[in-house]
Amino acid sequence: MSCRNISSQKLFVYQEMRSKLTLENVDSIKSTSVRVDGCEINDNSIRCDFMLIAKEIEFYIELKGQDLEHALEQIKSTINRLSLNIKKGNKISYIICTRSPMSSSEIQNHKLDFRKKFNSKLEIKSSPFRDKY
Repeated sequence: MSCRNISSQKLFVYQEMRSKLTLENVDSIKSTSVRVDGCEINDNSIRCDFMLIAKEIEFYIELKGQDLEHALEQIKSTINRLSLNIKKGNKISYIICTRSPMSSSEIQNHKLDFRKKFNSKLEIKSSPFRDKY
């Protein structure tokens, strides 16, 4: 089984347990979906669940229950290992959770941190969540 799947499909659906993210490929462009956890990265390091590469944007996806601090570390670790350009390349990092225990000010601080360190927009959303690119 390959860790990477290249497709022009309209919908990419990522789901684990009770967390679900749907990304709509508006222009049906060629996109690379990557199973990161246990495939692209299969050592004991922390890593996010999935990655999608399309339109010169790297999308990092972590599907979580409610441990947002751990989810943030998983995405940071994955960006450091898999990103083509850690500081400059365009990125969107999604944490989809069943419940968010963080305050809005904590979330804002993390969003600023991700923008500054990784040039990544950080989206922390409740499941199910849908977005488009």
